[in-house]
Amino acid sequence: MKKIDKIVKNHQDGTIINLFVTPGAHAIVFPSGINKWRRCIEMKVSSPPKENKANKDVIKTIADFLDKPIKDVYVLNGVKNREKTTPLAATETSLKMITGSLKKHLIPWLKKPNKKKNKVGN
Repeated sequence: MKKIDKIVKNHQDGTIINLFVTPGAHAIVFPSGINKWRRCIEMKVSSPPKENKANKDVIKTIADFLDKPIKDVYVLNGVKNREKTTPLAATETSLKMITGSLKKHLIPWLKKPNKKKNKVGN
């Protein structure tokens, strides 16, 4: 199974994206990488994690990136955590479009080769 398929998937609420958000960054960056252990797309937002400001940045940034209305994007899980699940009202076609858009921006992270461990003494 591809990495992106574990991060972006169909859900009863539409399509969900698993995110790992870093608040208080110098600039908003989406996507900023893949966290393969948490199975999340990394994202940086400039707002602090207070008074829901970082979550508002997350919602606006994802809506802008995917050209969706803000009302179609919200935080389903993780309102007070860095790990967030964001559903989008979407169809199967939208899932393919979302995955395609993200893949274009995540190519450097998706193509990183696995490092092989060298045996000592060989």
